[in-house]
Amino acid sequence: MAIIYQTEDVKEPQIKKRTINKWIKDTAGSYGKKVGDISYIFCSDEKILEINNQYLQHDYFTDIITFDYTEGNIIGGDIFISLDTVKSNAEQFGTNYADELHRIIIHGILHLCGINDKGPGEREHMTECENKALDILASY
Repeated sequence: MAIIYQTEDVKEPQIKKRTINKWIKDTAGSYGKKVGDISYIFCSDEKILEINNQYLQHDYFTDIITFDYTEGNIIGGDIFISLDTVKSNAEQFGTNYADELHRIIIHGILHLCGINDKGPGEREHMTECENKALDILASY
């Protein structure tokens, strides 16, 4: 059971891994889940577009793609995050880069916990869950 961080064609972002790992475990626990093997792969827009094309048949950039390997209440998966898109989202939404990166990091975990964001009302629910998790991180 481990949370690992990798990069592909980008510089690793400055994050406090011990704190982030605790936050991920606490957030998953609040949904009755335990953390199994989770890999974060930080990458460029080009790489995430390639993954989106190859595995999801989507031809567009995105900030995150989560491959879910959850079994029962043990969450696991590969979470690809485009740091290019995180940066442009931070600029677009007027937030700082670290806050936007944290939001995207936990967004993948929330997907693994069973929270969706594609159907009616689901996007708003996901945002509420992200905000609740960000409040937990701010309390450390």
